[in-house]
Amino acid sequence: MGIPRRTEFWALREVSFDVRPGEMMGIVGRNGAGKSTLLRLLGGLGKPSEGRVQVAGRLGALLELGGGFIGDLTGRENAILAGVVSGLLRKEAEARMDRIVAFAGLGQFIDEPVRNFSSGMQMRLAFSVAVHSDPQVLLIDEFLSVGDLAFQAKCLQQVEQMKKDGCAIVMVSQGMEPLRDLCDRALWLKQGKVVASGDARDVAGEYEGAMRKETLKRTVSMGIETLENGEELESNRNRFGSGEAKIVSVVLEPGSIIGSGDSLGVRIDFDMRGLTDRPVFVFSISKGDGSMCLDLNTETARVPVPELKGKGSIRLELNRLDLARGEYRVSVGIFRSDWKHAYDFHWEAYPLLVEGPVGGKGMLAPGSKWSIEAPESPEGLGFRELPGPREHENLARK
Repeated sequence: MGIPRRTEFWALREVSFDVRPGEMMGIVGRNGAGKSTLLRLLGGLGKPSEGRVQVAGRLGALLELGGGFIGDLTGRENAILAGVVSGLLRKEAEARMDRIVAFAGLGQFIDEPVRNFSSGMQMRLAFSVAVHSDPQVLLIDEFLSVGDLAFQAKCLQQVEQMKKDGCAIVMVSQGMEPLRDLCDRALWLKQGKVVASGDARDVAGEYEGAMRKETLKRTVSMGIETLENGEELESNRNRFGSGEAKIVSVVLEPGSIIGSGDSLGVRIDFDMRGLTDRPVFVFSISKGDGSMCLDLNTETARVPVPELKGKGSIRLELNRLDLARGEYRVSVGIFRSDWKHAYDFHWEAYPLLVEGPVGGKGMLAPGSKWSIEAPESPEGLGFRELPGPREHENLARK
């Protein structure tokens, strides 16, 4: 019997991108996607089996905050050593110590052995050394995962200033808000391959949508229930969720039948049966074939939802809904803030009928006007507006 041949494993495969001075690239993906491996290759900790990595300029790397410190050395000694490793001369590192210590907020502790530092103290020192070493390229792996809110805010301000000063930055982040707030472009990795790349906000939206779908696949169906307002989820629709929070009523205003271009409101009454950590409320409209027309949530909209307990309501108002005439489905839900958990999700559970004149193909029917210029026509027409669909119907009746 022969020995089974090992399957070739690639941590990263066919990943290509560039980051210019003053630009920030975000890297997203689930655990095991290859994010940290990518940063390590960029930082020179290993060589790719194929292709090449080119980094121009002084490199600053925060791949493992505090991971390179020597426990028996003091914070000051470790900071000077880390500065020299980053490319500073010893006298340059020593000259910057006051700024490094002030930024880290370590004060009297800087001359204590690092083995006595908490992980947060080591993180603050490592970050401070990295940003005060004048890097032209900065690599950051989850720098906001440790530390108090005040220091996180200071880090954000420093990164923004470095970016303005022309530093090229590559950042791995599990959170979508730092990605949207700081990054110009983003790269989504899955099992070592690029799923999407481009504008950071677009990639963040795609990634969140995919994570939501994965969450629903793993979430047990709650079955069909009658809501407190007497409505019943249709039998051919699904309801998913763990039940710590439940949607007890969904009301579309002015109703489930509206005109194209009309306003639409939705009120979601909920019951937070267990304390939830800043949940995300979701509202979407789709066609019968599942194609998405509108997908909104409180996180993307930056609505500061507090911790909730007990019963309450949330309302969304759409000033104008320019959907084309047709039948649509409405989905609503409550998710955990990291998108890994659905409390209650009503998938395409509520019908929405949009009425209006027959227009062109597509999902949208925005208000529009056509005009034509025909100076050589027999009628001698100048430039004039043509009647819109509704006006055409009125003219036809006359």
